[in-house]
Amino acid sequence: MDIKILIDEYSAVRSRTLELIEPLFEEDCSVQSLAEASPVKWHLGHAAWFFEAFVLQHYEAAFQPFQQEFLTMFSSYNSSNVPHPDPKRGFFTRPSLKATREYCHNIDERMTHLSQQVTEDERLQMIITLGIHHELQHQELMLADLKHLLSQNPLNPIYQPEINLSATASGISVPLDWHSFDGGIIEIGYEGEGFSYDNESPRHKQYLYPYQLASRLVTNGEYLQFIEDNGYDNPCFWFSEGWNWIKSAHCRHPLYWRYEAGEWKEFTLHGLVPLDLDLPVIHISYYEASAFAQWCDARLPTEAEWENAASRQKIEGDFADNNYFHPHHTVIGKTVKINALYGSAWEWTQSSYSPYPGYNPKKSNRSKPKSDIWDVAVGEYNSESMVNQYVLRGGSCITPRKRIRPSMRNFFPAETRWQFSGIRLARNEA
Repeated sequence: MDIKILIDEYSAVRSRTLELIEPLFEEDCSVQSLAEASPVKWHLGHAAWFFEAFVLQHYEAAFQPFQQEFLTMFSSYNSSNVPHPDPKRGFFTRPSLKATREYCHNIDERMTHLSQQVTEDERLQMIITLGIHHELQHQELMLADLKHLLSQNPLNPIYQPEINLSATASGISVPLDWHSFDGGIIEIGYEGEGFSYDNESPRHKQYLYPYQLASRLVTNGEYLQFIEDNGYDNPCFWFSEGWNWIKSAHCRHPLYWRYEAGEWKEFTLHGLVPLDLDLPVIHISYYEASAFAQWCDARLPTEAEWENAASRQKIEGDFADNNYFHPHHTVIGKTVKINALYGSAWEWTQSSYSPYPGYNPKKSNRSKPKSDIWDVAVGEYNSESMVNQYVLRGGSCITPRKRIRPSMRNFFPAETRWQFSGIRLARNEA
């Protein structure tokens, strides 16, 4: 691909990042409400940092950093080049949001100039493509982090007024059905010529027993029944570690639910709203998802089961592209569309995040030029994260559609709830 064409895609993604920040006050962009999260301003600077550190620093003639300190403060790596969250990013009151925007604008101009100087370079194309997908990932993380931040405010701030979707209807319940899948040897993992992360490869064989998947995600109403049946008080449904976690965290319901004046409400990026019992439950930890599945005599799917089913479906659903950052009912004619395996909420699987058979962290599993630049740039996505985490699949209502493939693997620790995560049930074929 001509690098000038790739820069058009780069510019579109950067414009979207700036569009997502537009509704915010500067004060909204500097605060960090979770150690695992980051301030909006840091996400913006970090997106620009990627291209300065991994592209311009190696390809720009007479490279000079925009500001030397930015190469450290907006980096996601520690001094040993290991990716890490930094709970002190909220202390960065400076640079200002305006200065951070100027940093982005400077990098944009230099990237455009570079594309006019270098039109074909396979390695450069691959690093820019990775950078684009890296920024899409941070668009999603930025919205999740922002929601947690705004939820701490007694004013219940509205990030975006609720919009009127022509395909939205409330109060419509869709019965849960079970879809059956044959057992046998299947293949999972990335297949194709486009972009994918290294953790999606190599494609390999898996054996599946016959199984069933629920036709839709678990709803708020169904999860409320679990709560009202004392699900949070019965250790029989919980892993011992999960039981200890809910007790120490005083967890009694999904993260953004609130019980006020005899009514359940839910904090969303569109404000505090009455809990819609027919929408998918979101902001659920792995522990809660597994306990709910135990309660209803089911289980969570494995990631191989999920991918086997999802690879047969068209990728469509509630994604961030429609600018509505909460699950919603989709109506076609007079029929409510049953939630597909994509969008609305990331779906927990019971699979630990681990390397696929044949994965080698020391070299790429796909054909690409070998370089120190590439090895450092992809460090965020390789084996260093493959411990004590579980795989989620399918994307959510804040996920850019371009991020999602049947083989896409997201991953978080079992206690994670600030992500837009939900539950799809599975069970063994009777």
